[in-house]
Amino acid sequence: MLPVTLPAPFEAWFAQRGWRLRGHQARMLELAQEGRDALLVAPTGGGKTLAGFLPSLVALAGGERRGLHTLYVSPLKALTVDVGRNLEAPIAEMGLPVRWAARTGDTPQNRRARQRKDPPGILLTTPESLALLLSYEDAATFFGGLEAVILDELHALAESKRGVLLSLALARLRTLAPKARFTGLSATVAEPERLRRWLSPAPERVAVVEGDPGAKPEVGILVPRGYMPWAGHIALYAARDVYGLIRAHRTTLVFVNTRAQAELVFGALWRENREDLAIALHHGSLAPEQRRKVEAAMARGGLRAVVCTSSLDLGIDWGDVDLVVQVGAPKGVSRLLQRIGRANHRLDEPSRAMLIPANRFEVLECMAALEAMEAGTLDAVPPPPGGLDVLAQHITGIACSGPFDADTLYEEVRRAAPYADLAREAFDATLNFVATGGYALQVYERYRRLVQDEDGRWRLTDKKLARQYRMNVGTIVEAPVMRVRLGLRGRRLGEVEEYFVSMLQPGDTFLFAGRLLRFQGIRDNEVIVKTAHGTLDPKVPAYAGGRLPLSSHLAQRVRGMLGSHGNWQRLPAQVREWLEHQEKRSSLPSPDELLVETFARGGRHFLVAYCFAGRNAHQTLGMLLTRRMERAGLRPQGFVASDYNIAVWGLEPAGDVASLFALDMLGDDLEEWMAESSMLKRTFRNGAVVAGLIERRHPGQRKTGRQVTFSADLVYDVLRKYEPDHVLLQAARAEAAYGLTDIRRLADLLAEVQGRIRHVRLSRISPFAVSIIAGIGKEQVGGGDVDRDLEEAVAELVAEAMDETVAA
Repeated sequence: MLPVTLPAPFEAWFAQRGWRLRGHQARMLELAQEGRDALLVAPTGGGKTLAGFLPSLVALAGGERRGLHTLYVSPLKALTVDVGRNLEAPIAEMGLPVRWAARTGDTPQNRRARQRKDPPGILLTTPESLALLLSYEDAATFFGGLEAVILDELHALAESKRGVLLSLALARLRTLAPKARFTGLSATVAEPERLRRWLSPAPERVAVVEGDPGAKPEVGILVPRGYMPWAGHIALYAARDVYGLIRAHRTTLVFVNTRAQAELVFGALWRENREDLAIALHHGSLAPEQRRKVEAAMARGGLRAVVCTSSLDLGIDWGDVDLVVQVGAPKGVSRLLQRIGRANHRLDEPSRAMLIPANRFEVLECMAALEAMEAGTLDAVPPPPGGLDVLAQHITGIACSGPFDADTLYEEVRRAAPYADLAREAFDATLNFVATGGYALQVYERYRRLVQDEDGRWRLTDKKLARQYRMNVGTIVEAPVMRVRLGLRGRRLGEVEEYFVSMLQPGDTFLFAGRLLRFQGIRDNEVIVKTAHGTLDPKVPAYAGGRLPLSSHLAQRVRGMLGSHGNWQRLPAQVREWLEHQEKRSSLPSPDELLVETFARGGRHFLVAYCFAGRNAHQTLGMLLTRRMERAGLRPQGFVASDYNIAVWGLEPAGDVASLFALDMLGDDLEEWMAESSMLKRTFRNGAVVAGLIERRHPGQRKTGRQVTFSADLVYDVLRKYEPDHVLLQAARAEAAYGLTDIRRLADLLAEVQGRIRHVRLSRISPFAVSIIAGIGKEQVGGGDVDRDLEEAVAELVAEAMDETVAA
C-alpha cells in the first residue's frame, strides 16, 4: 500500500498547529482504508483520540454522505463532553462539513428525537444510551450505514459490568452494520490479546497499534515530616502539605479513592486555604449541574485544584493541569497511570505526580507502585462473567426493537466475548425468564413479557413494556439513595445513601458537597438540610462499594519488599523502624507463606493473618473463618479486614491455626454462608433490577430504595424456596463469587499457602497488627457484644506494641 497522505486541509491544519502526523495516526488511517478493526494503545497526550477520529473526519470531509457514519462510546459522560469539545476544534478550524452530536442521559428528549430523525455524521454516547438506541424499531435503519465504531478507554469498559452490556450491543451492531470497523483506544493495557478478543469475535483480524511511549512521568512520594499514621486511609494528616503543593502549581488534580474521603480532604484543604484559592470538589454523588460547573471551570482554567474521585479518572483533556496528587495509596498500577496521565497531556513532556500514603503499609504500597511503573508492569484484572441478568436485559431490549428468532439471537450473543461459551441451556433459561418470569413466577401476569408468534419468533406481549425497558436500562444499581436539598425550595446538592440518612437525628451535622450541613428532616423522600457553621464534629456519608481493593499485582510487590532488606534504606525512618520492630517482636511475612499471629488482649483472643489479598477477599475470609471458629468452640465475636491483613477475635484461643485455613472452607462453608448472607440478597436485588424483574422507574414516579429492597426480598425468598436454580439466583451467585467476595483470589491464596503457614504466638500486639486492631468495631458477626476496650486509641496500641520492657 502507498504511504498515507493527508488531504490538503488536514495537512495545513497540522502545520498550523505545529504538529506532524505521528506513526500510530498514519497506521490508523491505513487500517481504516483496509476496513480492519484496531486496538490503539498510546499514552495520554499522544494524540490517541485524534487518531481514532482522523479516518472518520477524512472520510466525511467530502460532505456528500448523510446518516450516521461514526459512533463513539465512552465510559463517562464527562469524557463524552470533553471529546465533543476537542472534536469541535478541527471541524471548525478546517471548515469540515461534519455534524456531530452527543447523546447521554443528560441529553434533552427533544434533541434525542431530532438525532434519531436526522442522525449526525458522528454520534458520541455511552453504553446505556447505545442500548436505548438499539431498542427502537428503527434501529436497523439508524445503524445500517454505520462505518466506524470507536470505543474509548477500552480497558475500563471491558473490566466492568457495563462493559458486559456493551459487548452485547457491539454484537448487535455487527449484525445491523456488517461493514463497520471497530476501534478500541486505551492508554493502559495489561493484556492486549484479551482486549482483542473483547473487541472482535475474530481477534486475529484486530491489528494492535502502539503509540510512541512519550516522556517518563516524574512521580514522588511525599511523607510529611513528623508523625506517620499507623492506621487509617484518609490521610488528613497531610492536608497542609497537599495545600502547599496546590499553592506551588498552576492547576492540581487531587485524587482520592472514595467519595467520603473526597468530602473530608476537601474540607481539610479549605481549612488550610487562607489565601482563598479556587478549590473545587467533584464526585459521582454530587448533582449533575454541580459536576458540569466544576468541569467547565476547570476547562477554562478557572480553578487551582479539584478534589476528585474516579469520576475524573479517564481521558479528560485539561492540558493546564501540571500536577496530580494521589491522596492514599492508588491500589492499582493501571489506575495510577490513568490518574497521572491527567497531568500535562503533552507527549514530549513528563507528567508530574505526588503520592501521599495514608499509613505505614501504604508507604510500602506506593513504593511498590513506583517500582511497577518503572518495570512497565500493569495490573491484569480478570474480566467479569457474562451475567444472565445482563443477558435478560439485552433480550428485552432486542424484543423492544421488533420480533426476533431465538436461534439467530443465540448465535449473535455468543459473538460477544463474555458470552462466547454461553450454553444453549443457559440462554434458553434466560429467554424463558424474560418471557414468563420462570417456573415460580409464571402464574403472575405482570412477569409475562414475551410471546411467540405464528412464525415462532418472540415479541413483546405489550408495547408499553418498551417504555418501561427504556426507563430502566443499564447495569449501574446504586445503593438506595435520597436527594439532598438545601432548604424546602433550595437547590439540590446531590444524593446520599438511605442507610446513612437513617442514622441521622434532626440537628445532626454532616459533610456533603464540600459544605457543613445540618439535618432538618425528610420531606417527599428528600433530605432537607441547611448550612451549618462552627467547629462541630460532623458525620461523613459512606457509600457502598466505595473502597477500592488492592490489586494482586501490587500486593505481590509489597510482600516482596517486606523480605528485601536492601530496599529498606529508601524508606522513611519511621517506616524502617516499624519494620525492624516487627521483625524483632514477631516476624515479617515472606512472599511464599502466610504469617498468622495470635495474642490475648483485653480478655479477648486475637488472630491476625497477613494475607495481602485485598479487602474484598479478606471480608469473605473473615466470614468463613468465624463460621469455622464457631464450630470449633472458639466463640468468635467479630472480625475486621483491610487490604493487607485480617483480624478475628473471640473468647477462646485458636490452637490448630493451619486447620482454620484449610482449602475445604471454600466448599460447604462458602455455600452455606452465601445462602444465608445479606450480601447475596443485595446482589440478587441488583440483578433483579438489571434483569427488569423489579423496575425502579415508572412514568411519573420512582420507587424508593426501601420499596425496591422490599420487593426484591419477597421474590428472593419465594425463588429460594420454590425455584433454587432460577436464572437470577444463578446470576447472583456468579456475581458474588466474582466481585463482592473475590472468591478466585481467595482460593489462589489458600492453595498457595497450604503447608506454609507460619504461626507466631505473641504475648501482646505486634507493630504490624496495630493498623488492623485499631479498626475493630466496623464489622461484627453473630451479634457478639464487642468489648469497648477493643476500640482504644492507636496511641495506646502503639505504646503496647513498642514497649521495650515487655517480652514479646
